[in-house]
Amino acid sequence: MITIGTKAPDFTLSTATSEGPKQVTLSAEIGKRNILILFVPMAFTGVCTEELCEISKGIGSYESLDCTVYGISGDNPFAQHAWAAKEGISIPLLSDYEHSVAKSYGISYESFLPQLGLAMGGVAKRSAFLIDRSGIVQYAESNDDPKKLPDFAKIQARLAEIK
Repeated sequence: MITIGTKAPDFTLSTATSEGPKQVTLSAEIGKRNILILFVPMAFTGVCTEELCEISKGIGSYESLDCTVYGISGDNPFAQHAWAAKEGISIPLLSDYEHSVAKSYGISYESFLPQLGLAMGGVAKRSAFLIDRSGIVQYAESNDDPKKLPDFAKIQARLAEIK
């Protein structure tokens, strides 16, 4: 996993918007605001929905700390768009369909949910990375347990320090 103090790996991922598909490149966003990237394993699942709905409801607290929040999963952008519309998720969801970003951040499962007979490789672990305006990782957390949410109180405390 990438660590605090390192430069965040760059990426370009697709998102589906009401105006159609769009590309988001991390390096193009660096310098504008701090960035919180939340990796979730899978759309339309209970814990992922809970996490991103809570973030969406409390987005004002991140915006007041000069932070943009993105959610990333391996789902295609159209599935993500349907999920966001159904659940009221307002943060941009980025599609890491090839799982390349999860791998570059060092947070992909070798085999996700093999006990359920799924055994999907490359799925992102539930993770959070806070990136400052210089592109440096200021907070990094990844959980092997897909039910364990990131420590959002610690993330907000760090954001307040670097604001």
